[in-house]
Order: sequence, then structure tokens, then C-alpha cells
Amino acid sequence: MASATDQQTAQNVPQKGGVFALGNFDGVHRGHQAVLKLAIEKARGLGVPARAMTFEPHPRSVLKPDIPPFRLTPAAAKDRLLRKLGLDDVVVLPFTPGFSDLSAQDFVQRVLLGTYGAQHVVAGFDYVFGHRRSGTMAQLREWLAPQGVSVTEVTPFRDSHGEVMSSSRTRDALKAGDVALAEHILGRPWSIAGMVVKGDQRGRQLGFPTMNIPLGEYMRPRFGVYTITASPVGSARQYAGIANLGLRPTVDGKTELLEAHLFDFHQEVYGQEWEVYLCHFQRDEQSFGSLEALKQQITLDVDAARTYHASRIM
Repeated sequence: MASATDQQTAQNVPQKGGVFALGNFDGVHRGHQAVLKLAIEKARGLGVPARAMTFEPHPRSVLKPDIPPFRLTPAAAKDRLLRKLGLDDVVVLPFTPGFSDLSAQDFVQRVLLGTYGAQHVVAGFDYVFGHRRSGTMAQLREWLAPQGVSVTEVTPFRDSHGEVMSSSRTRDALKAGDVALAEHILGRPWSIAGMVVKGDQRGRQLGFPTMNIPLGEYMRPRFGVYTITASPVGSARQYAGIANLGLRPTVDGKTELLEAHLFDFHQEVYGQEWEVYLCHFQRDEQSFGSLEALKQQITLDVDAARTYHASRIM
């Protein structure tokens, strides 16, 4: 019988073989989904596993640690989305300063072939890899061909207007508060997931209790009030509501936070992981002269959000 140590070692040995879809996949938008769908189709045709190969932390955060938060989907959210697409495995390579020094050719020979035994590779047309992003799709084909490993290059995925689906376009849309455009690119409403933390209870005092989620690695969209839906992570049950996303200038003005108020909801959620989906941008944040004025505005915001949700049901 194998010892516990032997079993642990076996679990840590990468599973070899299969079709690998390569990319950072931040956002897992419709362009990424096209790459991943093709990888799954290739794998099913070959009778081998379909795997996504990605990196954590995001290379940009390692190489440029002082830049503001920019992630559409931090690691846990990205992993959930990738696995929902029907992949057999998600391979996450630790991206460190040392790993960033690995040459493009060494990445192919040592990682793709040596460690993981790739049988076919799928990537977007603009995929680059290796030290200083020096590896190209042409080189990927050149280095893999002698090993009998073919490469599928996926052309840009465009919408009916000819616009390319991309992470940068999604970020631009969110910074403008255009959550409809972000949803169009992603194929789903953009969301923020995280652990619910205890706040200062001011929402409860105003009659609108909130669950508070720190923004963490998530990019900062346009600050303001949003109509939302929310659900516990992993649950299909969704609740309608409203959220303030930003600095709360009337009561704080310093701490970036997502404060979500769910309609007709009376459960304690501290310490639970929830996901909040931005459905509609209502208005920018503003400072009010009193808590009573803030309460009056929240009442109007809630009415507008209820109207929005009702119109979506009809």
C-alpha cells in the first residue's frame, strides 16, 4: 500500500497529455471562450483531455507591481468561470520573477512538452509568451512541429459591428459605467465576488442594511450606484438589489468598498462569499449634507432599481 507521502507526491505530479488552451484569460470574455471552445472540440476529436493553461498572479502584477488594480477576474473567479465551460482541467502556473526570465523556447521545451506533454495547442492570434513576451505564434508552431504537436491559431472574435472582444475593451466599458457593453463582451454581467465583512452598520441605521465586500484585486469601475443581482458563490439563487460602489463620500470618503442592499432579504451573511453582478449604472457617487438627505436619495435609488428589475421580468 502506498504511503501518505507517496500519495501526496502522486497528487502533485502534473497530468500529462491533452489539448492545451494558452492565455491569461482575464475576464474569460467571448474571445477567450472561442479559444477554449475550440480547444475542447479538438480534445474531444482526439479523445484526450482539454486543459486551460494560465498564470497566477497575473504577469502584469508581478512585472509592474505598482500599477492600480486591473483584474476583471481574480484567480478564484477566473477558475470558476473556466471550469464552467467544460474543461477537464485548469493548469495554473505560478508566475514569479524567476519564471518571467524563462525564454520562450525553454517555455515550449521544458513546460509545454517536458512537464505537460502537450499533444495539441490552441491560442489566440495575439498570444505571446516567454521572457519579455518574445515568443510568437509562428515560433510556437516552429518549435512544436518537430515533436508532432500542431497548433491552432484562433482569429479575433468580433461582434456584429466588427468590434473585437477583449479584456481592455471590457475595462474601458466598466470605467465608463457602460455595464451593458461589458456584458456584451463578456457574455454575462460583470461581477465582483468576495467575503462579506462587517461594516459600520450605518446602512442598517438608515433602514437599508448592506453586505460589504472589499474590492481587492478587482479593477475599479466607474464609482456610483448600480442596480444589481447577487448570490452566494456557487448558488444558482439570485437576489435583486442595489449597490454603492466607491468611496461613500457622505460617510467615509476614503475606503473603496462595494455595499450591496438586497431587497426583502433578512439573513446574516458575514463571513460568507457572495458574488454581486452589476446590471445597470444609475448615478455617480455624490456627497450629501446630512444622513437624512442621503436616506431620501437611497429611497429614490431603490425605487429606480425595483422598476428596472420589474421591467426585465415583463
